[in-house]
Amino acid sequence: MNTQIINWQTLSVQQKVDALARPAIADNALLSTQVANILSQVQKQGDKALINLTEQFDGIKLSTLSVSQAQVAQAKNALSAKRIAAIETAYQQIKTFHAAQKPSDIAVETRPGVNCILKTEPIESVGLYIPAGSAPLPSTVLMLGVPSQLAGCQRVVLVCPPDKNGQLANEILVAADLCGIDEIYTVGGAQAVAALAYGTESIKAVNKVFGPGNRYVTEAKKQLSQQVAGFAIDMPAGPSEVLVIGDNNANAAFIAADLLSQAEHGSDSQVILLTDSESLINEVAAELSKQVELLSRKDIALKALKQSRLILTADLAQAVEVSNLYGPEHLIIQTDNADTLLLRLRNAGSIFVGAYTPESAGDYASGTNHVLPTYGYSKVIGSLSLADFSRRYTVQQLTRDGLASLAECIIELTDAEGLDAHQRAVTIRLEEGA
Repeated sequence: MNTQIINWQTLSVQQKVDALARPAIADNALLSTQVANILSQVQKQGDKALINLTEQFDGIKLSTLSVSQAQVAQAKNALSAKRIAAIETAYQQIKTFHAAQKPSDIAVETRPGVNCILKTEPIESVGLYIPAGSAPLPSTVLMLGVPSQLAGCQRVVLVCPPDKNGQLANEILVAADLCGIDEIYTVGGAQAVAALAYGTESIKAVNKVFGPGNRYVTEAKKQLSQQVAGFAIDMPAGPSEVLVIGDNNANAAFIAADLLSQAEHGSDSQVILLTDSESLINEVAAELSKQVELLSRKDIALKALKQSRLILTADLAQAVEVSNLYGPEHLIIQTDNADTLLLRLRNAGSIFVGAYTPESAGDYASGTNHVLPTYGYSKVIGSLSLADFSRRYTVQQLTRDGLASLAECIIELTDAEGLDAHQRAVTIRLEEGA
C-alpha cells in the first residue's frame, strides 16, 4: 500500500495545489458523444429506446418498465423483520431531522401600504435516481424519498437499474414504499435520466432530478439541464471523498476505518488525513495496511488509496486552513476541543465531530442527508435538504398610498435606466383619479 505521506511545510505553492488535486473527472469528447446519442434515442423512440438500451447495457430484456404494487408486497414478505426494522429506523431518523426544516411564509410590510411575502411550495414533480451497481442502496432511497415526501411533491418517480432478472432489490422497494413512492421504473443509466427529462409513453417528464450515478448518469444530468427548459438537477457530482483532522490523542484505528469506509466506494474516491502529529500519521498508515486486508472491496479501496494523502501540518490551525482550501464532501474532526475547530471550519458538505461520530452514521441513520456536494462544490453548495424539493417565490401587494410613497424612487431609477414604460406603469396609476 502506498498512500502518500506529505509534510505540508516543505511544499511549494504548486506542490500544495497538486497535493490537494482530486482525481480527474472523465470529461472527454467520447463520453459526451456517447451520452448525447443515448439522449437522442430516448427523445425519438421513447419506451422502445429504454427497453433496447436496458438490454444493451444491463443484459436484460424487459417486458415492462414499471414495478407493480404486487412486487412491492412480495418484497416486504421476502425481507427479514430485522432488515425491515433497520430501514424503518433509518426512515424515522431522517424524517425527524428533515421535518424540522419545514419553512414558514415570511410576510413583511416594508413601508405602510407595501406588503411583501416570501412563500414556499413543493416542486410539482421530481425524479429520484437510485444507483444499483455492486449493491442496492436503500439508504439513498430514504435520503431522497423522505424530503420529497415531507415537502409534499405531488409526483415522485423512482428509477433504478434492474438486476439480471429484471428486478429491483427488495430493500429498494420497501424503502420506496415507506416514503410513499408508488411510481417506480426498472431503468437506469443515462437513458433513465433522459426519460425523466423528456418523458416517454410510460414515464411522464419531471421538473427536477435527484440522485448520484456513474459518469454516464452525471453527464446526462449535465447535458439535459442545459437542453430541456424547466428541467433542473440537484447538484454537480463527482467522486466521493472524506477528510479527517486528527491530533495526537486521536484513535488511529478509528481514523483508518473512516478513511477506508470512503475508499471502498470507488477507485476514484479520495481520502485525506490532516494532523500535526507525526506519530498519528505513522499509526494511521499502519492501520490502513492492516485493515484494508479485511475488506471485501479491498481491490477498490487500494486503488482509491493510491490517490489519497496523509498530510502533516505545523499545527491544527494550519490543518483547518488546508481543509477550508480543499472543501471536502465529508469532514471528520477527531481532536481534543473539537468545538473550537468547528468555529473556524467553513467549507464542508457535512461535518462529523468526535471519536464516536463515524461518517457511516450520516450515511445511514443519524438523520442528516448523505447527498452532499463533492469536488470542492461544498464552498458554494450545501447538503441536500427539504428546501431542495421546494421552490420559493414572492408575492407583493401595494395600496395606492403605498405606490405613491415609492413613486419618486421608481421614477428616478427608471429615468436612470431609460425605461419609460416601467415609469409609465407607475404614473398612469397615480394620475387615475388624482
